[in-house]
Amino acid sequence: MTLDELASKFAGYAEAHIPGARNLSVSAISRIHGGASRETYSIDIAYEDATGPKVKGVILRRDPPDSLIDTERRVEFAAIRSAFGKADIPVPEAMFLEEDNGPLGAPFFVMGRIEGGQPLNPFRMDQADPHRASLGRDFFQYLGAIAAIDLEGAAIAAEINTPAPDACWKRELDRWANEIRTNTREPQPVAEAAIRYLEAHPPPPAQRLSLVHGDYRTGNYLHDGAGHIVAILDWEMAHIGDPYEDLAWATDLLWCGNDTDRAAGLLPWPDAVAVWQEASGCTFDPAAFEWWSLFAHLKGLGIWISSARAFADGKNDDPILAFSGWFTHCAHETMLAHRLAAKHGVPV
Repeated sequence: MTLDELASKFAGYAEAHIPGARNLSVSAISRIHGGASRETYSIDIAYEDATGPKVKGVILRRDPPDSLIDTERRVEFAAIRSAFGKADIPVPEAMFLEEDNGPLGAPFFVMGRIEGGQPLNPFRMDQADPHRASLGRDFFQYLGAIAAIDLEGAAIAAEINTPAPDACWKRELDRWANEIRTNTREPQPVAEAAIRYLEAHPPPPAQRLSLVHGDYRTGNYLHDGAGHIVAILDWEMAHIGDPYEDLAWATDLLWCGNDTDRAAGLLPWPDAVAVWQEASGCTFDPAAFEWWSLFAHLKGLGIWISSARAFADGKNDDPILAFSGWFTHCAHETMLAHRLAAKHGVPV
């Protein structure tokens, strides 16, 4: 489907689904590249309603033929709804969800567009200067605020099962072990060693059950260039689980340029932990963090192996999948190998 065709179909759909809208037109549409779990489009619409002319920017997230990792659009939509309007967490408005292929050729959902933000490349953390500290405070404040969302009555709680506090780790480990074993095209001895180690050394039970973003990290938020986060994006791997999963993934070395002194390459570790603790209501537990931090490397391998398989099988030709199956796979495999060797007293 060409962009013009997509724009025409979307205009008809949006007019029918925005209450009171009439004479709706698409004035601009563009594909946003960089993510590979959904096809993402930025769309400008203009329409009239009972109060007069309206102009609005929206984001369309449409299912691709295959993605970097299989995710459920209904859960992503519910996660955004669950966070919207909570503790000033900057998330877009979830507008409507369509699970039928008919309107746009594939299922999709639409959310409002947050203006005035720009992404930060996690492989160029120097671009955060001179606002690294203030950006870091926002980063860990919002991460903690997501963990603190009351799940009672939250939209996501109606869409997925809530695990027991002592079962979060097993569910996630089983999920990503299955992704690796199902999608690998070659033996994965480092991943298998990590799976055995993590199974044999489970973490403490979750201190609380939380909304887990699943991919909270630099690269998945927009900032204003003056040290503040204005939008948290890419909720496609959201679920309910242990908030340490998000903390570990957010601070994984892959996303911070191997800066071991600053959490997520932004704040000194003591400051980052203090901000996160206050916002989340959790108490930092080194044992829990150690397990989830090692798991984060394995989760990364699961994503990169799945992406490489989709690209190799010709199901998705987005080059980011090929890049993920090479560069980031090697990075996380090396991290895992070094940490597992250290735990067994093997010099590296």
